[in-house]
Amino acid sequence: MDFNKYQKEAQRTDRVPARSEADDEAALIVPMLGLAGETGQLLSEYKKHLRDGEAHRLFKERVSEELGDLLWYIANVASKFDLSLSDIATANLSKVNERWANGRAKPLNFDAELPENEQLPRQFEVELIDVAGETGQRVRVLIDGSPFGSELTDNAYDPDGYRFHDVFHFAYAAVLGWSPITRSLLKRKRKSRPLLDEVEDGGRAAVIEEGVAALVFDYARRHRMLEGVATLDFQLLRTIKDMTSHLEVRQRSTGEWEFAILQGFEVWRAVLATRGGRIAVDLDARRITFLGPPTAQP
Repeated sequence: MDFNKYQKEAQRTDRVPARSEADDEAALIVPMLGLAGETGQLLSEYKKHLRDGEAHRLFKERVSEELGDLLWYIANVASKFDLSLSDIATANLSKVNERWANGRAKPLNFDAELPENEQLPRQFEVELIDVAGETGQRVRVLIDGSPFGSELTDNAYDPDGYRFHDVFHFAYAAVLGWSPITRSLLKRKRKSRPLLDEVEDGGRAAVIEEGVAALVFDYARRHRMLEGVATLDFQLLRTIKDMTSHLEVRQRSTGEWEFAILQGFEVWRAVLATRGGRIAVDLDARRITFLGPPTAQP
């Protein structure tokens, strides 16, 4: 039986239909309470299974029955919100598939058809050198041996290592094929297409990327800088997707964002531990790798 047919048939047995606006509240609250109640019944059956083991011979039949009741209430609530159960199931599968997409997907090039000097290089090496400044430590960035950008500080009262946050931008470039900040550092902005350059490589996109990095860093501070963390909060990933929804990186999934963030923090922690370091960025392999302490002297 398909979902739409089930939903239609289930409505025939609705004992609290919405006949008028005055009935809407009861018509909705009854199936919603039913969802809660049947969930409790399902948990109760599992409790009996844990307690009685094989003696609870009707365990599977009871679970099947409770799941069926839950499905009825779900269909009922969907109908009262004028939603299709089939559409809900399809959208849910799409969300789950996107959420758990991994880093082994084919690399996505946002600049493959552009001149080579406007493409992000497929591989490059970064060196981060920690130097002393008047107000604290600063980080100097070398890419393939050449200095890029300004020296960075933690921008914080208490040193927290944010001065090494360019690591995150390189991780976005490697895994997502996207990083306006990295494009700017490498002077690989897409000038031959003015509108593309303005929207995708311009100041607003760069600010959004910095905002994503700062948002994730704040989240990471509350989760041991993601050490030992394998899964990120879905709400964080959804917020990032919303922030970047008008940019080309919208084609990347929440799972790929998670992969980029976790890789970035793995390398960032290594760089912080050695007060600088050398990093290999590989867009073809979709990897960012810590190579060891810096070789250049402050």
